[in-house]
Amino acid sequence: MRHLRLAAAAAALLVLGLLAACGEAPQVRTTEGRVFGTVVAVSIYGESPERSAQLAAQVLAEFDRLHRKFHAWEPGMLTALNGAIAAGRPFRADAEMVDLLRSAAALSARSDELFNPAIGHLIRLWGFQSGDIRAHDPDPQEIRRWVQARPSLADLRYDGTTISSTNPAVMIDLGGYAKGYALDRAAAILRGAHVKAALVNIGGNVLAIGQPGARPWRVGIRDPRGDGALASVPLRDNEAIGTSGDYERYFIDGGKRHPHIIDPRSGQTIDLVASVTIIASGGSDPGLRSDGNSKPLFIAGPAGWQAMARRLGLREVLLVDTERRIAVTPALQARIDGERARGANVLN
Repeated sequence: MRHLRLAAAAAALLVLGLLAACGEAPQVRTTEGRVFGTVVAVSIYGESPERSAQLAAQVLAEFDRLHRKFHAWEPGMLTALNGAIAAGRPFRADAEMVDLLRSAAALSARSDELFNPAIGHLIRLWGFQSGDIRAHDPDPQEIRRWVQARPSLADLRYDGTTISSTNPAVMIDLGGYAKGYALDRAAAILRGAHVKAALVNIGGNVLAIGQPGARPWRVGIRDPRGDGALASVPLRDNEAIGTSGDYERYFIDGGKRHPHIIDPRSGQTIDLVASVTIIASGGSDPGLRSDGNSKPLFIAGPAGWQAMARRLGLREVLLVDTERRIAVTPALQARIDGERARGANVLN
């Protein structure tokens, strides 16, 4: 692998919202909102203003439903499930929740449980189950307690839509998974309405439907700590791009950055990776895969992400470490357009 040390202005990568579709921007109508603790945008091509607004409203309403249902700490179905698990009681959920938890468990198993949404107690201990992130200094004994309890989605048992757990230490937090599911739900709504093309953006996780005219959608990858785009990439029909990074939900304590992504093996925050960006394509769940699959790569770190990417079947990946070096797979390198990123890092 060849690395290039980046200047401070390119310390991290972030998938931004869409860049204007070349020559077709006047026909792209965007509706914005805020849900999942972030800004969301629904951009629809080739529809009237009235129909665009109507379809965007349907998507935003679906996002609000999912936000309320799967919120990690505000009352909803997920918090009710977590309460039942802690009390040792079965919980009557629904098919949607069961399907989502089963798919998350499958990814957890494939990633050797580096992706582990069952570690909600650790996430809460570090102060990340809050809309107001502040510096925390968790008791090492408490960290050790929850690590040694070994909570896992494999502890869940299903009887139809009734869920129980063999381990009361399980606390489910879908913050690294539900946004991807929401992208796929948005795609289902818009495809069901036969839109020609659309781009859905949930805080930098982006899914494309069709293309706006003669060219694909184009999405920017930008440094969140500086100005300008590092690169841009075309995003084609049924492709989704997602980033896990240390630059949105984090705090700094004693000069050390603590992002919200926690290693379930140690209970510690990750301090070796600035961001991981991946592109997922095809099937009925590219949004879900673009969201969930970036987490185990982030946790595997600079030494282990390539092996994890191969294990998960990911071909288009870009990683930035905290030393401001970037590495990219050949498949994604071939798509990148941007002087600062092109040729910056090539995997052999």
